[in-house]
Amino acid sequence: MNESLDIWKLLAGLSLFLYGMYMLEDAIRTMSGKAFRQMIRYCTAGRLRAIGSGALITAILQSSSAVSLMILAFVGAGVMTMQNGIGVMMGANIGTTLTSWIVAVFGFKLNIEVFALPLVALGGLVFIAFGPSSKLFQASRLLIGFGFLFLGLEFMKTGVENFARHIDLNAIIHYGLWVFLLIGILITALMQSSSASIAIILTGLNGGLLTLEHSMAMVIGANIGTTVTVLLGSIGGIPSKKRVSTSHLIFNLGTGILAFPLVRPLSQLLPTLFDIPTDAVMVLAFFHTLFNVTGVVVFFPFIGILSRLLVRAFPDRKEMVAVYINNTPTEITDAATASLRKEILHLFEESQLYSLRTFKIDDKLIFDHPLPLEQSPRRTTLPGLYDNIKLLHGEIVEFYAKMLRSQLEESEVKELERMAYASRNIMNSIKNIKGIKNDLDDFESSDNEHLNRQYKLFRRRLVELYYDTNHLLESDNPRDQHRDLLRTIFHLEQKDKQALEEVMKRAANGEINELEIASLLMANRLFNQSSRLQVFALKNLLLTEEEIHEFDKAMDMKEILDEEQQRPARSVAA
Repeated sequence: MNESLDIWKLLAGLSLFLYGMYMLEDAIRTMSGKAFRQMIRYCTAGRLRAIGSGALITAILQSSSAVSLMILAFVGAGVMTMQNGIGVMMGANIGTTLTSWIVAVFGFKLNIEVFALPLVALGGLVFIAFGPSSKLFQASRLLIGFGFLFLGLEFMKTGVENFARHIDLNAIIHYGLWVFLLIGILITALMQSSSASIAIILTGLNGGLLTLEHSMAMVIGANIGTTVTVLLGSIGGIPSKKRVSTSHLIFNLGTGILAFPLVRPLSQLLPTLFDIPTDAVMVLAFFHTLFNVTGVVVFFPFIGILSRLLVRAFPDRKEMVAVYINNTPTEITDAATASLRKEILHLFEESQLYSLRTFKIDDKLIFDHPLPLEQSPRRTTLPGLYDNIKLLHGEIVEFYAKMLRSQLEESEVKELERMAYASRNIMNSIKNIKGIKNDLDDFESSDNEHLNRQYKLFRRRLVELYYDTNHLLESDNPRDQHRDLLRTIFHLEQKDKQALEEVMKRAANGEINELEIASLLMANRLFNQSSRLQVFALKNLLLTEEEIHEFDKAMDMKEILDEEQQRPARSVAA
């Protein structure tokens, strides 16, 4: 019989496990609406309620690892606070002791891993059947994440279980308790299941291979070993996830340190209270519950202190994405204003890059230089780039607010307000682009030739807009910029009108159905709004107050003329 460690199965299990953890957390973050967050917070509000919830859920699922990983996902997604997460994990240690009682009483254990394949199968079918905008699509990612997580645990466990099954405990029966403590840690860390290792320990005790004293030491080790699963789940995670996983290690390790010196005295006391030859497994189950409950009672008053220490140990890393305002003191008004204007132009370029990548346009068509954030690891994905832009906008607003605390002239305050409007307009412009991404994907992949053509026209309109805006940014003449901005906005209105006429024409000919008409009209409206917002941002950023006034007057005059052209000719009485 092959007793070697299946290293490839172990590594494949680890990969599935980590990917399932990522998918689970991302799906929770996407789905976590107000009602969902309120439900989670209600169930875990307060330390006692959090401990009770952890104990109950773990008793039902029969997997403290599964519950602990869920807590990591909830904390990582911002749905649960760290202190509540610590409380749930402490409760999970109590809940997992039910496994000992089930094995002791019934001789078997419930195993949640058997649900892995149905979860992946069901989630995969829903994933294929529904689009990314559907709530069921995100729910399917949740199911697949759970499935991969448990499938990864199962792979890791089965990769070593044959190896663990053939460990001859009888050969080390005469060694000290420390050896059995370490064996309990090792077996649980390898098998990724404290329930499985405790079942083995109970079986060894029942079969006479282990004494009560040695079994108690191994149960304490199993309790410590189960923290490995949670520590693996926090790999590459945000600081809050690392705090929760470290708190789990500290609690289990601290509980083990408290319980281990009591193993020998209790192993001598318990035979006076129980009939060891007939009730040995029941006594071990009782001990398992006793030291976990004791650990919760001892650590309960220190949850707050532990939380504060972990915050210091794993501080939130404030990622700075600003380039020009980082080292500029807000007290030097002229320098700060110049830096702020540069930073908002930087934000403008980043928003252009986001739109180009949404439309799958090569950014080298627009930019002949690398952007300042090109080295950011998160910008390789569209959501990561969007997060960077939001963070940059937040830093700009924070810098603007600090500048307002200085002693400023009224004209300086108005100039800063115009810049703040520009930053908000840029941010709102890419929100509109983000809102039509799913429609754009549908237009691109549609069998309808007209939808394909509209998608290409959207791309052409975007490139034309960026050519125009980047051309005026290269100009140093304010009057030229004023004129070019007006020309650009009038050009946008013309393209918008042509697009609407085209949709109406195709609709009248029956070439597009009602749903396609609605999607095209909505996409065109959001696209045009996004384009206008970018032009208005440059207006507030580049023009003086007098030039902005002239720009707005020209816009008002154009609207009046357009209304006059659209108004039916009045009949003149003879």
